[in-house]
Amino acid sequence: MSRELRIGTRGSQLALWQANTVKRRIEEAGGPACRIVVIKTSGDRLQEAPLSEVGGKRLFVKEIEDALLRNEVDLAVHSSKDMPAVLPEALTIAAVLPREDPLDAVVLPLGSIRLRPPSIASIDDLVAALGRSPAIGTGSVRRIAQLTRLFPGARFTPIRGNLDTRLRKLDEGVHDALVLAAAGLRRLGFASRISLTLPAAACVPAPGQGIVAIEVRDGDDDTRRAVVHIDDRAAGAALKAERAVVKALGGGCQTPIGALATPEDGDTLQLVAVVVALDGSRAVRRHARGPRERAAALGASVGAQLLADGAGDILADAHRAQAAVEGIQP
Repeated sequence: MSRELRIGTRGSQLALWQANTVKRRIEEAGGPACRIVVIKTSGDRLQEAPLSEVGGKRLFVKEIEDALLRNEVDLAVHSSKDMPAVLPEALTIAAVLPREDPLDAVVLPLGSIRLRPPSIASIDDLVAALGRSPAIGTGSVRRIAQLTRLFPGARFTPIRGNLDTRLRKLDEGVHDALVLAAAGLRRLGFASRISLTLPAAACVPAPGQGIVAIEVRDGDDDTRRAVVHIDDRAAGAALKAERAVVKALGGGCQTPIGALATPEDGDTLQLVAVVVALDGSRAVRRHARGPRERAAALGASVGAQLLADGAGDILADAHRAQAAVEGIQP
């Protein structure tokens, strides 16, 4: 294959890091030269609106997928947690990069003696430092639902924009803390700002968090062959399991669903998933283990178990609340 590969991506700091990493890996693996094509998405244009009110993180992938379908780019690079559980017809995930830290991270402001990161070693330390009613910057309904169980009186405020903008606002006192994906902080060189990584027992991360996905057109065998050499099978299996949970639950990107599949020795996956009421009042959680080659079946099984435990009612309430916010008849 000699033609240049066009990589579709958003133009944010993290998106460009992802796209350039894919470009470098393809070229280092002996693949064709690649060119970055920046595509502005609805999510980028609606910077002031909370994601939960404007359609969720799907807004960060739609225009890129449309460009892929129109053959304007040859592959799309996404943060996989932004992707819908069911992909558009004729598109598929052909490869993923090795997973970065999948957990959520708490970032505290610089310059406050009582909140210096070394003093925060556990959830109890965090609660003691912030109190029961801190102002926490996050627009994720999944994070809010789980963190409300730790901080019943917390005030949650959506925060958008590039990472450096978010951190500047935090340090200026707009928030008492931010909760962000640890992966983005680490990839962009801000690992030192992580005050505490939240264990999955406290906050199960978003399905696909920390995994960069490469999406291609069905039937484009040339592009598929170019990316297969950079595919990470362990991360791919984890992503299949987590996405299968969401698909079984019928959930979208802005729903209170957490799922994390962790590779273990012997080609086994350990999967934990949770569905939490928006106000934190109810939660159902399931754990399971299974062989990596049956990752999708493992996720589907856990999703079915969550539904049997009452997750459907929790999600129906969440959808009704979302529809009320958007002024839509459910």
